[in-house]
Amino acid sequence: MSQFSLSLYLCIANVVDVQRRKTWAEDLSDSFLSGDEDNGGISNKNINNEINGNWLLTSSNSIHEARLKAKAKRRLRKNSSRDSGRGDSLSDNGDSVRGTITAPTSPKSKLLDRKSRLGKGRGLPKKGGAGGKGVWGRSGEVYGPDKVDEKDPNYDEAQENCVYETVVPPLDERDFEKTVTPIVQEYFEHGDTNEVAELLAELNLGPMQSEVPSLAVSLALEAKASHRELTSRLLADLCGPVLTHNDMESSFDKVLRELPDLVLDTPGAPQLVGQFIARAVSDQILSKSYIDGYKGRVDCEYTRSALDRAAVLLKMSMGGLRIDNQWGTGGGQRPVMQLIKEMNLLLKEYILSGDSKEAERCLRDLEVPHFHHEFVYEAIVMVLESKGEKTFKMVLQLLKSLSESSIITIDQIRRGYERIYMDIAEINIDVPRAYFILEQFVDKSFSAGVINVKLRDLCPCRGRKRFISEGDGGVVKLESY
Repeated sequence: MSQFSLSLYLCIANVVDVQRRKTWAEDLSDSFLSGDEDNGGISNKNINNEINGNWLLTSSNSIHEARLKAKAKRRLRKNSSRDSGRGDSLSDNGDSVRGTITAPTSPKSKLLDRKSRLGKGRGLPKKGGAGGKGVWGRSGEVYGPDKVDEKDPNYDEAQENCVYETVVPPLDERDFEKTVTPIVQEYFEHGDTNEVAELLAELNLGPMQSEVPSLAVSLALEAKASHRELTSRLLADLCGPVLTHNDMESSFDKVLRELPDLVLDTPGAPQLVGQFIARAVSDQILSKSYIDGYKGRVDCEYTRSALDRAAVLLKMSMGGLRIDNQWGTGGGQRPVMQLIKEMNLLLKEYILSGDSKEAERCLRDLEVPHFHHEFVYEAIVMVLESKGEKTFKMVLQLLKSLSESSIITIDQIRRGYERIYMDIAEINIDVPRAYFILEQFVDKSFSAGVINVKLRDLCPCRGRKRFISEGDGGVVKLESY
């Protein structure tokens, strides 16, 4: 080989060697930077010889692929320790492939996980769900009675045959009134004696058992007549299942002793107590000799008055008087026909006596405020059927008095008048002058302030017939209602 050819070959080899060194330097610089980011840096001593433990014995393409794979592995190990549910993997060419994202798990959730961590089994809870902190056993498991450990230092052989029962302490006088009074007052609303008997049976009355009738009677004295009737029924139903005959007698003895105090709140207490005694004797709660036992031993005038009232009622009962209905029946429990009959008797008595206060008291004692429209209806019918001015004026005065005292509400008055308006055609068959009298009564009622303008204008009128001589063209005007 000539000298020129040799020098040319050396130059070409030198150039190729410089180019190769330059390429290797660029690859090593990239590998150095990536390793510095992920692993805190790689010493310069190993840069020229190895990358991530792999010796550089291949070409530049192999080195580049090894660097990418190493970088992907480091990133995958770092992410898997922080989020094991991401499912990252490597492809064949070293690229990171992200799989299906699952919910990240934390060390705390792993502690609360009751499934096996061994990766074996069917994934069921450990110990069938009976294990773990705060678990009382598997669902549906029934524990038997605990066995007594005779080796227990607190074991007492005498406790083996002990029987534990619920003990209700007896009521004293103060607790008795606070407990029984609401029961009796609630009974006045529902009227169920069985419920009262059940409530009293749950209480430990003790020596206060005989105080139940006296408390019920004292509460009934301040109540309505219907409540007194309920009290008499209650005493009859309690005698036997809850109370004895001796309890009844001692209770009525106490009521007779307390009459001077009861009169202060209820002036008619002696008469009412006498009626209670007569009703109790009639219901066989008290013996027939109960009243005779007080003869010659009574100093209080109120007690003597009560016993005399009871004796008179018992003698009248022998003549046919029904003592079992002396208090009457509550308005809501009476038949409708009986209420209508009593209202008619009330109106007839008022027409004879003219005492509006007594009529108001009797109407209030009926205890049927929802049925007062029937009273208004019967009063107007009585006016239509009457033949004089006396009934007209007295009924108008009574309705005005009841309206002003609000015993009969405006709604009940309106309903009573509207019922008359609806039935006036039938009433007119028996009373030919019914339309004329009704128009006068409605006008007077409006003038007295009993009804309003709207109700007055609703009053039906019967037009008279007009004939040809009156210039109506031969047309006869029919009756209008």
